[in-house]
Parts: sequence; structure tokens; C-alpha cells
Amino acid sequence: MIPALFLAHGSPMLAIEQTPYTAFLEKLGKQYQPKAIVIFTAHWETEKVTISAMDDEYDTIYDFGGFPDELYTIRYKAKGSTAIASLVEEKLASQGIAAGKDTQRGLDHGSWTLLHRMYPHADIPVIQVSVNPYRSPEDQYKIGAALKELGGENIMVIGSGVTVHNLRMIHWGQTAPEPWAVEFDDWLLEHIERKDVSSLFRYAELAPHAKLAVPRAEHFVPLFIAMGSGNQPQASVIHRSYDMGTLSYLCLQF
Repeated sequence: MIPALFLAHGSPMLAIEQTPYTAFLEKLGKQYQPKAIVIFTAHWETEKVTISAMDDEYDTIYDFGGFPDELYTIRYKAKGSTAIASLVEEKLASQGIAAGKDTQRGLDHGSWTLLHRMYPHADIPVIQVSVNPYRSPEDQYKIGAALKELGGENIMVIGSGVTVHNLRMIHWGQTAPEPWAVEFDDWLLEHIERKDVSSLFRYAELAPHAKLAVPRAEHFVPLFIAMGSGNQPQASVIHRSYDMGTLSYLCLQF
């Protein structure tokens, strides 16, 4: 049984930097060897759940600007899997969740920067899935829950996002986290540990500093998807650190 993961993709620089967080990702990749990866990325937004469906090699999308030239030379040459894409679509449909397929889109940096560190040989099929940040937390959780059985088939579900993601509040060069960012993550972890999903669904009104931490939900909703996909008896923190004062690298296993 392979767990579902929520992983912070943070800055695209994690693809080339050597930090404690990138070392963690490399170690995590050695811990699990799934037969396929289904990754929900904050950088692909669609109204209806959309699943990448191809058997060929993905293009690498550089959906960012102003970074070192080295970053734009990386090619993450993973292939997709139409068979796994169809399996994902069927499981969603069985729970009344409509989904479509995309046969053209490449891997955005919400996917390939993480996977480049975890599985550098790009030898595991990847199925990328979109998010809709306007759906309720309950709906996001249900999307994940529809895929709960994938862990038993050795297919890893990853929600790729960030819990605290407010680019207007970052402090370049600051290593110590801002107290409000820590307090927001602490609140999340307290309620995740208690399995208090009803409060978590109301994070926007109940969590301290929620408007600062989550000014827009696209990076946050992958957390609910991963949580719903979980098959472990207890969620656990597998990494926690901060960059630039407020950017959270909190990672969870469900």
C-alpha cells in the first residue's frame, strides 16, 4: 500500500538547488517505487477535472520567468500512460465526478520540479491532473477519495501545492519563518491530527491568518485532494521547513 502525498513545490529553483528540502525529496523517491504517479498540480487550472492522457514523452513546460538559464535546460522526459489515465477517469466517474482528457499538455513546474528530484531517471509513467480552485474543499476531498484505491495498486497520488503561498509577503534572503505562517500551518496540523475534516473544510473562516496564507486557493486545494486519497491510519508530517520567511515547505503523508 503506497500512501498519498502532499508535497510543496515552492520555487522552481528546487530543481537545481541543493538544500535540505531537495535532499528530502531525493530520499523520498528512494523510499517509494510506484508503478505510476498521478499528480494534481496547482499550475493547471480547468473548470472540469482534466487528466493528461498520452503514452508519449511529455514536453517540459517552463511556466515561470526570470530564473537562471540552467533551469530552462532541464528536460524531464517522463512518459504518460493512457491506461492509467483511463483508470483515473473511471474511478472519478464511479463517484459521479465528470472528467475530461488532454492529449497535448506537457508537465508544468508544479509537477516536473518535484519529480526531477524524486525520480531523476524519469522512468515512471506520470499522469498529470488539473485542479479547480473554485470548487469547495469538500469537493476537492471527494475527488481525492475517488482515487483512494490507487495506493493499493502501487500508484502514487500526489497533491502538488503549498500551504502558505503569498508571493507578496515573501522576504528575500530570510531563512527564519514569519510567526503567522507557522501559526497557520500549526492550526492545519492540529486539525489534521484530530481528523477534524469539518473544521479543515472551513479553514478560510477558522484558521488564523488564512487570508494571508491562502490569498487564492489553487496551491492549497491539492492538500484536500491528497487527504481524500489517503489510505494510512494516521496522517504524518514528512517534512517541514520555510523559505523566504513565508513560503511553506510543509509535506504530508496520508
